[in-house]
Amino acid sequence: MRHGKRIILASRPIGMPKAENFSLEEFQIPSLSPGQVLVKLSHFSLDPYMRGRMDDVQSYAPPIQVGSIMEAGGVGRVEASAFPGIEVGDLVYGRLGWADLTVIEGNLIQKIPISMDPKSLALGVLGMPGFTGWWGLNQHGRPKPGETLLVGAVTGPVGSMVAQLAKQSGLNTIGVAGSKGKCELAIDKFGLDHCLNHKDYETPELLRHAIEEIAPQGIDIYFENVGGKLFEAAIPLMNEFGRIPVCGMISWYNDGGMGAGASTESLSTPHLWRNILVRKLSVNGYIISDHWSNYISFVSEVEPMVASGSIKYQEDVVTGIENAPDAFIGLLNGRNLGKLVIEV
Repeated sequence: MRHGKRIILASRPIGMPKAENFSLEEFQIPSLSPGQVLVKLSHFSLDPYMRGRMDDVQSYAPPIQVGSIMEAGGVGRVEASAFPGIEVGDLVYGRLGWADLTVIEGNLIQKIPISMDPKSLALGVLGMPGFTGWWGLNQHGRPKPGETLLVGAVTGPVGSMVAQLAKQSGLNTIGVAGSKGKCELAIDKFGLDHCLNHKDYETPELLRHAIEEIAPQGIDIYFENVGGKLFEAAIPLMNEFGRIPVCGMISWYNDGGMGAGASTESLSTPHLWRNILVRKLSVNGYIISDHWSNYISFVSEVEPMVASGSIKYQEDVVTGIENAPDAFIGLLNGRNLGKLVIEV
């Protein structure tokens, strides 16, 4: 009987995850039932939202149970199939988990072109993160030429997609990142007009003043994927009828409850609501899994842009399933540079 390797949630973290919250185990590959396929992974994705699913709280998706495999999007080749239309050798994407081999229902995976190179594109710029940025900016940001966009985590796969699309739409683009090197990447590779290293500013007020110096005309679109200090800095700078697409809040995830346990330093709830009211802001939270019916439209539009080089991407590839926990902890600390992917 064949065996595979996978990483399970060994215990629930309190605050920042630690190595002991994960466990690498060997498991026996079961025989396929009708409708199932066996996939040998080449890559799987590490994403900030996974931290929230490690907590036992109600959210848009059920928590990962202790003793269960860590969930993730992955790509790989089909090694055996009992599902009509999926053949041995097909390259597929699905929720394959932190594993080297996975048995999954055939209706839960989708084929991707064999020609896609690298295969990990299906996990980043042409996958869920890129789609998240594209959908949120277009549907909820509604960009107009001449406006100003502010986006955090700007060298990540979501932020870089948002910033590049906004720049191509004629917006003034301001990114925020966690190091000098990331800001250089944002400007030199992704073409942003400005980038601020949030670690240079100890308080939200100092960060707000720095943004205000760059954009005295105010912010029209604040793409929210970070929360924390940037959120507190940005809200008072929003222009009337500004738009705030909300897809994440990585800086608060370690506070527990998918961020519900976090607090702000300077922006009280009444102050927040007053800003939303008097500035007539549109704030739209969204979960990209609700919009998969639009994924083909996204790929049709963006894949040629990636191929031509007008949309650029940055990957941070870590080799070895055993290194996934440390890489994930690094992601939550901002250690990665670009889309974080595990090469199995």
